[in-house]
Amino acid sequence: MTVQTDVYVIILETILLGIAFVVIGKKIDKLDPMQKPKGFLGAVILGCNSVFHSVEQNVGTKTSKKLTPYILVLWIYIFFSNIISLFGLESPTANLSVTLLLAFITWVLIQITEFRYGGVKAYFHSFIEPLPVMLPMNIIGKFSTMISMSLRLFGNITCGGIMMQLIYLGAQLLSNKIASWFGAAGSVFNFMAPVLTPLLHAYFDLFSGFIQTLVFVTLTMVLIGNDMPDEAKTIDR
Repeated sequence: MTVQTDVYVIILETILLGIAFVVIGKKIDKLDPMQKPKGFLGAVILGCNSVFHSVEQNVGTKTSKKLTPYILVLWIYIFFSNIISLFGLESPTANLSVTLLLAFITWVLIQITEFRYGGVKAYFHSFIEPLPVMLPMNIIGKFSTMISMSLRLFGNITCGGIMMQLIYLGAQLLSNKIASWFGAAGSVFNFMAPVLTPLLHAYFDLFSGFIQTLVFVTLTMVLIGNDMPDEAKTIDR
């Protein structure tokens, strides 16, 4: 059995993020609650509060206290998975197994929400609405969210990786061509890559990675919130 190289990257990223969570959590516990946090820890707390308020707007205060940890993990894990290629590693989110698992977890939460607020009878009755003949289409529609979310994230990250590989290949060919003008033969050092790729990395890795993380997380919050009644989404002020 051959183990995909992505597995080692996933294990490494999980370990590093786990260590970071523990270390940062202990430092936050040691903060003086009477003083305003500053520096890196202040930014972390500000980011957590921002995510909490975003979740709160979609699902209400009570549910947001339970859902925010999951949304935070999604934000951090997906974003770092998207940009890890900057360090020469394979992006875990360029593996369909990873994105499908993340989308499956979100899908399960959506089904739990439908069961909780609609009831078992209403849940299964929705499969034959508005007519029983719609049963096959409703079954497909029930799973389409999971498939579309996983493929969207997988496709965009994979496309970005392929584009960067083509750009590096083109930079290598250009380097060889320029070197040939000065009498060098064969393949030479890819000296054009540092000139051509930084801005492209900023777009395909950082910007695109952030946008894809934002889309996945936003869809998770909105889709869960859509299955909740308005009275369950009250916000405490």
